[in-house]
Amino acid sequence: MNIFPFQLICFFLSAFSNVVFWKLKSLEIIWNFSASFPNLFKSNLAPTPSFLNSCSPSMLAVLEIEVEKNATGWSKDKLKELLVGMVIEDEEYFGELTELTSIDGEATANNRKAKLIFFYEWVLKGEWSGKLKSGDKKHKGKFNIPNLSEENDADEVDVDFSCNTQTDESYKVKEFLRKKGTKEIQNKLAKYIADLTQEYGKGVILPTKNGQSDAKKLTNSTNKAREELNKLVVSSPKKESKVGVKIHTKKLTGKHEFMCSAQDLYRCLTDIGMVQAFTGGPVEMEVEKGGRFSLMHGNVTGEFVDLVPGKKMVQRWRVKSWPDAHYSEVTFDFEEKEGVTELFLTQTGVPDSEFERTKEGWVINYWNRIKQTFGYGANIF
Repeated sequence: MNIFPFQLICFFLSAFSNVVFWKLKSLEIIWNFSASFPNLFKSNLAPTPSFLNSCSPSMLAVLEIEVEKNATGWSKDKLKELLVGMVIEDEEYFGELTELTSIDGEATANNRKAKLIFFYEWVLKGEWSGKLKSGDKKHKGKFNIPNLSEENDADEVDVDFSCNTQTDESYKVKEFLRKKGTKEIQNKLAKYIADLTQEYGKGVILPTKNGQSDAKKLTNSTNKAREELNKLVVSSPKKESKVGVKIHTKKLTGKHEFMCSAQDLYRCLTDIGMVQAFTGGPVEMEVEKGGRFSLMHGNVTGEFVDLVPGKKMVQRWRVKSWPDAHYSEVTFDFEEKEGVTELFLTQTGVPDSEFERTKEGWVINYWNRIKQTFGYGANIF
């Protein structure tokens, strides 16, 4: 009988059992190590260089996955330091950020598999005051920064302003802060991001076996982390573009009554502060012929075609979910009667598939909210 196959089988079984034994032994070593130093794995503090130098390369790899620093408290103090008391001015206007009323979010620095990654997400709310340098009357309002996070560069962060009173002068001061102050605030946020990287990069980049940290990897690994996050956004499911395809459309009309003057209703749709109030989100708006607008977090965009205060307004208007580059035309006609204003809405070019949703959206997101926010309630016809 030929015993060679039997011997070969025995050899492979022996080799396999040795591999399994050493794999289990490695896991036992790691388990005993973590049990001996439980606080090391629970703490936000990085292990010391001297401790890491005593570890084997494989153990360093385990530690690199676990190291994390909480930067939330430091970030809150830094954001207050950078923003509170910030002055924005030119030859005609003076403005100041007087207070941060809400700092909601968190920030952490992580070293994962020798890659440094920063995670931070903040929603900031505060108050401002300002005036014309030629006058003494002070105006006050609020500002909102809704999207300070590692997913956005500093110059992509939104900064929204609103005023507490609705006067021509307060509107001018607020618009000055929006146009000039947004960029200056973004510069301050850029400094926060740079200081966060500098302050927490030192404590989280783990030393190599010889005790030297690879500081040059700081910027590269942070940028790679941002690129990976962006890839997730880019590769998310996206509907097929329909540019160049004929779109079947419908015409939408409606008549709505509001208990206010025609001028007040017109301002509801053209004053940034009032639009912010009833939409509950950031608004960008240049109220002039050819001026662009964006509201409801960028879901509604377009431009002004014609403006007759208190009488008529025409817009090119679209929703983000519509086929790419397709706009409808919306005409608002205001007719004031005793005690009420009738608004006649005519919208042409609404895609068939979006008609009912668009019709419902005007009522829910515009007319009902305007009535509830400003007390202009009346029946909807």
